[in-house]
Amino acid sequence: MTNEPLVSVVTPVYNGEEFLPQCIESVMAQTYRNWDFTIVNNCSTDGSLAISLKYAATDPRIKVVNNTNFLRILENHNRALRCISPEAKYCKVLFADDWLFSNCLESMVANAELHPSVGIVSSYALAEERVLWTGLPYSSHVVEGREICRRKLTCGKDVFGTPTAQLIRADLVRKRASFYNERNLHADTEACLDVLQESDFGFVHQILSYSRARPNSNDSFAKGFDTHILGMLVTFLKYGLIYLDHDAYDNYLKERLKDYYRILAKNVLRCRSMAFWRFHSEALHAVGWKIEPLRVAASLPSELFSMLQRPASSLMDLRRSWREAALRLVHPRSSEVRLP
Repeated sequence: MTNEPLVSVVTPVYNGEEFLPQCIESVMAQTYRNWDFTIVNNCSTDGSLAISLKYAATDPRIKVVNNTNFLRILENHNRALRCISPEAKYCKVLFADDWLFSNCLESMVANAELHPSVGIVSSYALAEERVLWTGLPYSSHVVEGREICRRKLTCGKDVFGTPTAQLIRADLVRKRASFYNERNLHADTEACLDVLQESDFGFVHQILSYSRARPNSNDSFAKGFDTHILGMLVTFLKYGLIYLDHDAYDNYLKERLKDYYRILAKNVLRCRSMAFWRFHSEALHAVGWKIEPLRVAASLPSELFSMLQRPASSLMDLRRSWREAALRLVHPRSSEVRLP
């Protein structure tokens, strides 16, 4: 028997055969030994299922769950988290194209065990040659939950990281029917703001994971639909008054709305699709807000002036957007965009 608390690692995967072996082997190589690992195959059409089953046959701690129906990305993430062991004290999402350094679980569990109030532990991550999630002073191994959330909402500095960079207390996952809000493409940040209402934030000042860009994930959709600034606004509207006083909330909201309407004005000039406007409208409606057309119109002059300051790049961007708009008119069905 081991006195180490159990960590449930989950990997949701769809067509991830290229990097999945490295992902799985990084879990098997952990210096921390008390883990189980569930791979949730989301109807992959490549060799992901066969790869997963091959590794599961070599280690009883690894199991494979095969979805009978295809799920959207965040739905599959929630499905994976529902597969964590009932005995697990901690859980960790590991994306199928990422991997962990061998001391990852050991270092993160040590932080959580030393600070029982901690609900989420994060750490630095490597993306090619860039170190991600920097910003906390080296002496900060635990930060009061409400304080780190205030910093996030006012300064915007991201030290939470992606799910691959995090270790989460399992009881905080189990008490939520859906840990990730499936309507918000930036649900990982929202989940942190939600959990840290009742817990603290731990941080390990080491590089413990490697993250790859995911061209077929939420990331590519987010760029095309400008969801980052939308997600920041929606998150602020939902959690701002929980963590900030009214004066601070009003001041920061004014700044965010100004930036957001500038982005919407730019997308008017880009002749964005109805799918773009419907996506933004539905996201705001979910938190009791709506797009105000007069504010969009009022932001057009300043956005036009900004474009004139960089005519070459602005014209290139507009030409690309206008070509896409023309294609939508000619081939409306083939140009439809669906939420990933």
